[in-house]
Amino acid sequence: MTLSQLRALLAVVEHGGFTVAAERIGMSQPAVSRAVSALERELGAALFVRHRDGVALTEAGRLAAARAREALRQFDLIAADVAAATGRVTGTLRLVSLPTATGPLVAPRLRAFTDRFPQVQVRLFEGFDRDVRDWLGQGAAEVGVVTLPAPGLHTFPLASDEMLALVPAGHRLARRATVPFAELAGEPFILSTGGCRPVILAAAREAGIQLDVTFEAGELSAIREMVTAGLGVSVVPSLGLPDDLGPVVARPLVPRTTRELALAVRSPADCAPAARAFLDMSAARAHDQRKR
Repeated sequence: MTLSQLRALLAVVEHGGFTVAAERIGMSQPAVSRAVSALERELGAALFVRHRDGVALTEAGRLAAARAREALRQFDLIAADVAAATGRVTGTLRLVSLPTATGPLVAPRLRAFTDRFPQVQVRLFEGFDRDVRDWLGQGAAEVGVVTLPAPGLHTFPLASDEMLALVPAGHRLARRATVPFAELAGEPFILSTGGCRPVILAAAREAGIQLDVTFEAGELSAIREMVTAGLGVSVVPSLGLPDDLGPVVARPLVPRTTRELALAVRSPADCAPAARAFLDMSAARAHDQRKR
C-alpha cells in the first residue's frame, strides 16, 4: 500500500470517476486505474462499483476511503507542523461553505488569508447544510460554514443572516412593508433546504402555524424562479440575494427571523496549522467588525 495509491483512491472518490481524478492529480487515467486495482488486490475487496455513469463506493470502499483520508491528513501534517514550529504556515486548507455564504462571507476572508499565507493551498467546496456536516465528519474538509445549532461540532460565530419573505410582485403580501410570519399560513410554500430548513420550520412553530410545503429547493436561484412562476412563496436568506429581483419582492419578516452562521470544526485541538490560522484570522476580523 502506497501513498500514491491512497491519493488515487481519494481522487476517484472526490471527483466521481477515473478520468477526472487523473486530470486533477496529474496522472494518466490508466495509472489511476492501476493504482486502485492494486489497492483492491492488496485489500482483497472491491472498493468501487463501476457503471456507465461513473463509480460508487462499496461498503469496503467507504471504510477504506475514510481511513485513507485520515492517513493522508496525518502524513501531510508532518511537514505542516514542522513548518509551523518555525513560524511558517503551509499545507492545505480544506474549507466547505454554504453557497449563499461563499461570496459575501468566505471570499473576503480567503482573500486576506491567501495574501498573508501564500504557501497554503486552498481547496474550497460548496454544499448544503447536510453536505457540510457530512464532509466535516468524514474529514474531507477541516473547516465548514454551518447554520447554528450544530451539535457535535466546535463553532466560531461568523454572521447573523436575516431571513426574508419572497413573494411575486403582484401578490397581496408584496404590498406590505413587512410580512407577519403567520400570514404565510395557507400559502403554497417553497421550502429552502440549503442551510435554512431548521430556521424556517422553527420560526413557523413559534408563529403557531404549519407551512403548506408544496416544493423544496436548495438553490436560491431555483427558488426565485419558482416564486416568479407563481408556484408559491418562500423564506430565503438575505445573504446572496441580488439587488435586482425582477418580478419578485423580498420583505422583512415579523417577528424578525435570522439564521446564525458559524465556522465549524470537529476538534480545534486537532486542526492543521492552516485551519488554525484561518480560524484565528476570522476571529480577529469578527472582533474588529464588532469594535467599529
